[in-house]
Amino acid sequence: MSLSSHLQSLSKKLVGELLYDDLVKAIYATDASVYKMLPLAVAYPKNEDDLKQLIQFAQNHKTSLIPRTAGTSLAGQCVGTGIVVDVSKHFTKIISLDEEKKTVTVQPGVVRDALNNYLKPYGLFFSPNTSTSNRCMIGGMVGNNSSGTTSIQYGVTRDKVLELKTLLSDGTEVVFGDVNSEMFKCKMNEDSLEGNIYKTIYTELESETVQKRIHAHFPKTEIHRRNTGYAIDELIKSAIFSDSEEPFNMCKLLSGSEGTLAFTTQLTLKLDKLPPLESIMVAAHFDSIELCMSAVQVVMKHNLYTCEMMDKTILDCTKHNKTQQANRQFIYGDPKAILMCEVKATTLAEVNLLSERLIEDIKTSNLSYAFPVLKGNEINKALDLRSAGLGLLGNIVGDKKGVACIEDTAVALTDLANYISEFSALMKSYNQEAIYYAHAGAGEIHLRPILDLKKGEDVGLFRMITTDVSKLVKKYNGSMSGEHGDGIVRSEFISNMIGDENYQILKRIKQAFDSHNIFNPGKIVNALPMDKSLRYETHREEPEIKTILDFSKSQGILREAEKCNGSGDCRKLPEFGGTMCPSYRATKNEKDTTRARANALREFLTNSDKVNRFDYKELKDVFDLCLSCKACASECPSSVDVASLKAEFQYQYQKTNGFKFKDKFFAKSTKYNKIASRVPKFYNALFQNSLTGGIIKKTLGIHPERSLPTISKSFTSWDNFTGWIDGIDYQQSPIKTVYLFVDEFINYLESEIAADATVLLEALNYRVIPIHNLESGRSFISKGFLEEAKDLANTNIADVKGLISEETPLIGIEPSAILTFKDEYLKLADDKVSAETISKNTFLIEEFIQQEIEFGNIKNEQFTSESRTIKFHGHCHQKAMSNQLSSFAVLNLPKNYNVTIIPSGCCGMAGSFGYEKAHYDVSMKIGETTLFPAIRKASHQTIISANGTSCRHQIKDGAQRIAKHPITILKEALVE
Repeated sequence: MSLSSHLQSLSKKLVGELLYDDLVKAIYATDASVYKMLPLAVAYPKNEDDLKQLIQFAQNHKTSLIPRTAGTSLAGQCVGTGIVVDVSKHFTKIISLDEEKKTVTVQPGVVRDALNNYLKPYGLFFSPNTSTSNRCMIGGMVGNNSSGTTSIQYGVTRDKVLELKTLLSDGTEVVFGDVNSEMFKCKMNEDSLEGNIYKTIYTELESETVQKRIHAHFPKTEIHRRNTGYAIDELIKSAIFSDSEEPFNMCKLLSGSEGTLAFTTQLTLKLDKLPPLESIMVAAHFDSIELCMSAVQVVMKHNLYTCEMMDKTILDCTKHNKTQQANRQFIYGDPKAILMCEVKATTLAEVNLLSERLIEDIKTSNLSYAFPVLKGNEINKALDLRSAGLGLLGNIVGDKKGVACIEDTAVALTDLANYISEFSALMKSYNQEAIYYAHAGAGEIHLRPILDLKKGEDVGLFRMITTDVSKLVKKYNGSMSGEHGDGIVRSEFISNMIGDENYQILKRIKQAFDSHNIFNPGKIVNALPMDKSLRYETHREEPEIKTILDFSKSQGILREAEKCNGSGDCRKLPEFGGTMCPSYRATKNEKDTTRARANALREFLTNSDKVNRFDYKELKDVFDLCLSCKACASECPSSVDVASLKAEFQYQYQKTNGFKFKDKFFAKSTKYNKIASRVPKFYNALFQNSLTGGIIKKTLGIHPERSLPTISKSFTSWDNFTGWIDGIDYQQSPIKTVYLFVDEFINYLESEIAADATVLLEALNYRVIPIHNLESGRSFISKGFLEEAKDLANTNIADVKGLISEETPLIGIEPSAILTFKDEYLKLADDKVSAETISKNTFLIEEFIQQEIEFGNIKNEQFTSESRTIKFHGHCHQKAMSNQLSSFAVLNLPKNYNVTIIPSGCCGMAGSFGYEKAHYDVSMKIGETTLFPAIRKASHQTIISANGTSCRHQIKDGAQRIAKHPITILKEALVE
């Protein structure tokens, strides 16, 4: 019986899923580290019985189980050649909360920030806080013994784990928690795997000589971030091995064990009271890393809640990330490093006093040249900037990247400055400009050498630098792994860090827990080589891949995909804001993340032996639910542009496989809408009739529950606008002349909005010259008809390049259409210079009006003083490439209009996506995540506004409300 047959048999036994196709294996071959291993299969267990079946299978077939939650590990903990067991989809319950004891019991797939949102009304929180907290999960945090920004005040994950319900390697269920001496003895006498584990622990650690050796060789006790190997140094603090009264708890050992000892199914955690509400952050600026490190001891004399450092490399990366630009406002000059120091108190007076004392000490030290004070949302912006740091490292163009290998070292604060000095000298000896990204107050510095791991010589440096740094850390009795874990990258060095005799104890403990080595092998003990199984083959010949879209800014489409470093920002849930990634939010499948799409494309393009490297059904599957919302281009810290990757893939794939009829129809829908707009009443009757409408839907693969669009007369058919269209200037002395792009969606589906825009702008004393004869090409782009889109881009650039300037801007109504001038045309047009010039002078109509408000050319006196309540939903492309605050500003022009922005992410329609039968359910599920419920809660007197054609259609179908474009609302508010 073949292994494939055995996997099929296992799949039938599971309530959950077991997948082992090439696509899912490619997706799960990587995490956020530099490693890649194709797994045997990927399991999505639904219950503990599924896990027992998997354990039994691994035993019988000599394979392994690699536990995985969000897959954001930096050291390779989540990759392996066995079965990856993803508990992030089904093990997601918060089981119970004990307010009095301040404990919570959860499953391993609960997201850390989601847990804290649940706990907040009770005045409690789970304090360990990683930069990935809006998607990382409790199981992974325990596996890595995560720390984060809060550890200097609250401790690390190990300090919070009270009880773990686990499955051992023989499938038995065991709950580990506090055990007193008497209970410990009883456990040792049990004739079971659990009993043998307790016996082994006692036998290995009872000797005073052994305990002294552990104290001598493990990291200094004052370093609270210490993950080097199994935490036997924590076990010997208990009453079993010392004079203390501390109960023995195996959770101390399991925390940080990276899933190598047991499989955790349930966790009970100790909680803390929410920190004081009043906060002030002092962002001290430094002219060198050394000065910054010297200041750490100065600031840590204060009772800080945060002490974090970023260096110039991180700060420079944020300059070109749209989302992070708004978070940089507190930066003065060009600092080499910034130390963010936060104090908290219960009253404003107290926190002001604390910050004044902190600033006084910083001034006295003469180490910092600026120390701006941040309050309120300014603190959140600064912390967001820091949190984005790891992902932003992927923005370094080309093959050289900041590599995680020595990024997790921790030393005592008294050693920090000297350690950094020696480290810097070591880096200079390798001609390295390292990246410094630090939990400075905890003595932990995330140091990253810049290496090209596609080159053998740099892989050699990868090992040499890591080896030399491990020796330096050992010199200071520090920890090689502070919070990111040992994984593959550091496990090789554990023996040298803690001494071989101590290391042999770890091996025997692993043997006691897992004699058949089924749990995450190659991590911590019996380590895999740190310079093998890398994501890229060395000295490979880079494939030359010709594309229609211009990916030269990333040095080609392959490197665009390679920008994804696996940080997993695309897995954040709707409650944490943003748009990315709408399909994942609906399905909770890793396959439907930005990360999966980029990684799958990289894998298949790199290893293909086909003439057409895009000709894979697997790639078609992984891109299928991408809505091309463009959120990844701005929200992904690495700015991976998956919408462009999808468009190029569709084009290339369809060159070999042809186009489906429905795709041709939707791509060329403008042609048909134009014909229909000549007799809109006839076509609307045809569309609305249940018989003919049903036939149309069935023919085009449109879901029967989806309504068909309403056709309007084209903009040019409006008789009262023929004067403007003919070029007659009705304005005697206009403030400015603007070219209004009446795109194909507005022109043939909602031309009344173009009329409203023209009336509004003319009433505000602007000369409007409509451009109504051009098609943006959005429909072609969305279906991969890039040759047609390129022709349109070239035509449109040629037509308007002599017209558009700073004095005569191009403005548009429909975001997905007008923003092609700012995005796709830059990648499609042959005349790059003109395309760039036009792009700089192209605006959404709301952007233009917002600018004119700021110039003082438009005032609220020109609008009604009546009261209105408005809820606004912004288009995805506006959020990604523009700013929905411009719509907010426009809608707030009437002084008594009360406007709120719905934090809705993507509506789920995305042009033709939401029409299609295959996508309708996902489309509506996306709408239900935030948008539809928010609209249903609104009173019928509340005006619903949306500036996207598709968004308005989705709102009508999903929430049964008519949404108005902001321009229509503003036009109706004009004082007559």
